[in-house]
Amino acid sequence: MDDFGSWWEGLELLESIYWGMAIPFTVFFVLQLLLTFFGGDTHHDGGADHDVETDDGIGFQFFTLKNFIAFFTIFAWTGIACLDSGLSNGLSILISFVAGIAMMAIMASIFYFLAKANESGTLKMKNALGAIGEVYMEIKAKRGNIGQVQVQVQGTLRTLDALTDDEIDMPQGAVVEVLEIVNNNILKVTKSKSK
Repeated sequence: MDDFGSWWEGLELLESIYWGMAIPFTVFFVLQLLLTFFGGDTHHDGGADHDVETDDGIGFQFFTLKNFIAFFTIFAWTGIACLDSGLSNGLSILISFVAGIAMMAIMASIFYFLAKANESGTLKMKNALGAIGEVYMEIKAKRGNIGQVQVQVQGTLRTLDALTDDEIDMPQGAVVEVLEIVNNNILKVTKSKSK
């Protein structure tokens, strides 16, 4: 501990500023990466079906907490490396600032393209409109219950909740057509005219 104290006191002002930022921001950066890759970074603020239906994708986000943590981490370590290489204070600040901005751009790009890639596999309920399907779990007439239908949506057979305004019950195996999306996640169906 005495060695650390004497080392710290021997630092110039700019070096101590860089080290003062490097240590805590590196810890935050590593924690942030671990949370991102192991699922602790997700939010749960509503139903999944609502999120899917109302999701318009994510735009390019440059000024975020993640990006600021990345900026200060790279800014500090680049500054330390520049000073250790014998560069002047002004040049060290300039290079570390540019490196931090570059890291923010890289982080923003990574999260943008990951979100875009994920978006292509996301179920959009509106794509079920007009689809022909089969009743999987009986649907009672006049919205008597919420049953289930199996329909092909976005190239995949899916089992989704459904109800009907028809006058007669729809037994398992009945062929139906999707008319509308109710409450963002329930299909309103009718007996298919094709069968």
